[in-house]
Amino acid sequence: MKNNYQIETKCVQGGYTPGNGEPRQIPIIQSTTFKYESSAEMGKLFDLEASGYFYSRLQNPTCDTVAAKICEMEGGSAAMLTSSGQAATFFSVFNIAGAGDHIISSSTIYGGTFNLFAVTMKRMGIDFTFIDPDCTEEELNAAFRPNTKAVFGETISNPALVVLDIEKFANAAHAHGVPLIIDNTFATPVNCRPFEFGADIVTHSTTKYMDGHGAAVGGCIVDSGKFDWNAHADKFPGLTTPDESYHGITYTERFGLGGAYITKATAQLMRDLGSIQSPQSAFLLNMGLESLHVRMQRHCENAAAVARFLEGHEKIAQVNHASLPSCKYYALAKKYMPKGTCGVISFCIKGGRDAAEAFMGHLKLAAIETHVADARTCCLHPASSTHRQMNDAELLAAGVSPDLVRLSCGLESADDLIADIAQALDQI
Repeated sequence: MKNNYQIETKCVQGGYTPGNGEPRQIPIIQSTTFKYESSAEMGKLFDLEASGYFYSRLQNPTCDTVAAKICEMEGGSAAMLTSSGQAATFFSVFNIAGAGDHIISSSTIYGGTFNLFAVTMKRMGIDFTFIDPDCTEEELNAAFRPNTKAVFGETISNPALVVLDIEKFANAAHAHGVPLIIDNTFATPVNCRPFEFGADIVTHSTTKYMDGHGAAVGGCIVDSGKFDWNAHADKFPGLTTPDESYHGITYTERFGLGGAYITKATAQLMRDLGSIQSPQSAFLLNMGLESLHVRMQRHCENAAAVARFLEGHEKIAQVNHASLPSCKYYALAKKYMPKGTCGVISFCIKGGRDAAEAFMGHLKLAAIETHVADARTCCLHPASSTHRQMNDAELLAAGVSPDLVRLSCGLESADDLIADIAQALDQI
């Protein structure tokens, strides 16, 4: 599809253009394996000398079609689907970092990502520095080390809803010769395209707004194709030196800057770790993508209305949503997401943890779920769920207080959502 189409058109028709007599909907290629006429033909695939499919643990046509759509939506050069957002986050970092390396990450990230970085990947020998996203440029630059390989952040953090100054983080990363990886799950490419502000790699939990209906778990990684791995070849030998597991090919030489990163992630990481998204899940994801631009507008409108109501309520201590002029991230949101941010709100209830949990128990429309960014409104108490593994200091750094409630506004009537919230607040 031509890159000059608007995001709405890419949501509906990106990634797949059927030929004469071909299916209008993308086909579900529900097959583990693919037939070839000779071993020589298949051998070319194993040597990365030809494109094609031989085993769905690495690639599948349905998954690649949907990845191509998301790639067009983000304005990238290549993309791949993964089994979950966690897998996408892990692959995005592990593709360029290993034992003895260092990564800088925003501190206000999703609790599962924090645990992946601070515990699991630390056991793999990768060190992480967590930095306040509101830090000064001097503080940010001081966090870099000679072995730093990337900077990681979220467009809109989960659940603190901090809006990242993408250009500030991109400039610092590039000054030190490393890429900026951005998790764009909450904003989606409908509301923000991080590549336009200097980001180099974008990840998504497609489970959230992209799917939009709580139907299928999935993730995606998109490469901008703009980061010059060769200019910093000593930092990224996995991309710029021969890979002996593929007969000595060098990814940047064979696939160029636009294809090296995703090809390596597919050929190495997906080959060895197998975190593939199923064709059926990819099909469901594509169904969600076709309406993403319509749904995001409604999610944002509902969240803005609920945020305004909460801001004026006597039992609410604080409301976090960048649609509010009183929000400290209002100006950044207007810069990076002028069409709206997301449908997720976080707020603090007077009375602490007990009041927050009591409030959630009285809700009728909003379900208590370990989920977010769905057509149906749901809520969560992060301190006792997604961020439960953190100590008090880590919770504070992540912007998660004991009285914080995360509310994901669905596609219901805003009036009904506000009425439900009002009656729940009345009972505490």
